[in-house]
Amino acid sequence: MLSDIERKVLRIIGNYTVGRRRTPTVDELCIKTGRSRGGIMTVLEVLAREEYIEWNRMQPDDIELLEAWERNGVLKWPLR
Repeated sequence: MLSDIERKVLRIIGNYTVGRRRTPTVDELCIKTGRSRGGIMTVLEVLAREEYIEWNRMQPDDIELLEAWERNGVLKWPLR
């Protein structure tokens, strides 16, 4: 289950991709969320680990959207 900020960033990426035909940069995500660059990088790491996006910290502005909406009822083992 995603936290509120993780869900918000995922929705921004999804909506941005549909509206502008590209993914937002980290700086654009900072502006849209009001979060720091470090905070957004942490959120992107979680979204990549949960396989909502493909993302590499070494190329932070290269985000590939895999799934635009949060999955419901899917539990991964082991639980955190």
